[in-house]
Formats: sequence, C-alpha cells, structure tokens
Amino acid sequence: MTTFRYGDRSQAVRHLQRKLNDRGAQLIADGFFGDATEAAVRAYQVKAGLVGDGIAGPKTLAGLQGLDTGKLLKHADLLQASLRLGVAVAAVYALNEVESKGFGFLSNGKPVILFERHVMYERLQLPRTPADDQQQLIRRTLLLAKQAPTLVNPKAGGYIGGTAEHQRLAQACRLDELAALESASWGAFQVMGYHWQRLNYLSIHDFVAAMNRSEADHLEAFVRYIEADADLLKALKAQQWATVARLYNGPDYQRNLYDVKLERAFERHQNLALVAA
Repeated sequence: MTTFRYGDRSQAVRHLQRKLNDRGAQLIADGFFGDATEAAVRAYQVKAGLVGDGIAGPKTLAGLQGLDTGKLLKHADLLQASLRLGVAVAAVYALNEVESKGFGFLSNGKPVILFERHVMYERLQLPRTPADDQQQLIRRTLLLAKQAPTLVNPKAGGYIGGTAEHQRLAQACRLDELAALESASWGAFQVMGYHWQRLNYLSIHDFVAAMNRSEADHLEAFVRYIEADADLLKALKAQQWATVARLYNGPDYQRNLYDVKLERAFERHQNLALVAA
C-alpha cells in the first residue's frame, strides 16, 4: 500500500498536497514532502481524529478520499494507552509506527492475519482436558502433517499473505478450529491467538471477535500483552529500546534494527510535541 513520508518527491505527493489544500491547508503543490507537508498531514490527522504521525499512509489517504475510517486507530486510542501504561504518548506512537503493520484490516474488511503452520503443529499436540491422550494427539498431528503439510508442519513457512491467509485459516479450522484460531497472529500488532487466556479474553472466540471489530481492539490486545510482561513494561517506561525490541521481537531484533527504529520514531514524535486532539 502507498505511503508518503518526509523526503518523498513525486507527482503522487503533488496530488496529496492538493487533497490537503482541499481540506484547508495552504501548501505549494510542488511534489516535495517537506516540513510544511508533514505539518499539514498531521494537522489533518488530528482534525480527523486519526493517529497524528505526519505520515500519509493508507488510513490518511482513505480519510482524504472520504472513505469510512470508523474501524481505524485514533489519536485518542494511543493517548489512552499511554495513560494506562504510564508512558509518554511519543512512546506509544513509536510502538505503533514500528511494531504494527500500519493497518489492521484488509480491503475486504477482514483483519490482517498470518497463519503459522508450525504453531498449528504444536497446538494440535497440546492436551486440553484430563481425558486427552498425549500419544494419540501426537499420532494425529503427524498424520495431519503428512496429509496437509501447508497447514500442519514443524517448520515455519507456507505464507501466502493478504486475503489468502484467511483461506489457509479456514482450511485449518476444518482440521481443528480451536488450534487453528490460536495459530494465527491477528490485527495491526499481530498478536498470536494462543495468548487469549494470558490476555484475559473469555475464549479464543472472544479474542477473534475483538480482532474483527476495530484497530482500537487490536491496540487493546497489544496493551494487554505489554501489561502481562512486567519486564517489557519496565523497559518501555525507561525507554530502553534495545530491551523493548528484544522482549517483543525476540533475540534477532538487531537484524531488523528494531531498537534503532523505535528510538528514532520516539524522538521524532517527541519533537512533534504531541497533545490530545
């Protein structure tokens, strides 16, 4: 999806500037995304109630086109999350920018998901009641892995992306609905389904229903995830970005420079002097 940010220069940016002018901005439509355009984007976002990050992504462009933004994350949602976690608004903005996919719903209205076949392999072997026979579960899992390796596999992979991930999930649900729903990551922050109990949802179906409602619900799951990890919350409050990145993204966080991205995003949003809209 198209995203415009500081430093971009193109005819598409010129079109963006004209759209912003239609909403009250007074930009020179020169096709350069500089300070004035960034400020105009953020002013529009704040006025529209969207996340005021100064980046013209799919959500901002949808709003400028007059499309429904009811399901989208709002500045007020991030402000509330910062108060709840006891961290700076800029810190929550940084997390949203770096750790989210930038959008939580597909064009067909379904939440963004990624089905993890290796997690399905693990969840199928998990005894859920005292009557479950561990060896029988293992045998069934191995059989399904032979019959449907794209859905049940000890190795990660098989991703298709987009709406096709929902097709994979539907196929996996026919094998075992509970395990399948727990084996997908959901929403803007890609929270794994199997966290539902730890995050105090009533059931996996309660969690999935929330993921289908709005990006605010996606943020709620993410906030619960942070609250459930005392070390992660402590690092976030201390703005220890390397620790935050390691705890959330795993030991390979440096490969993708998550800590550097978080720190830079935090500094940029701090400089924007974010206030409640």
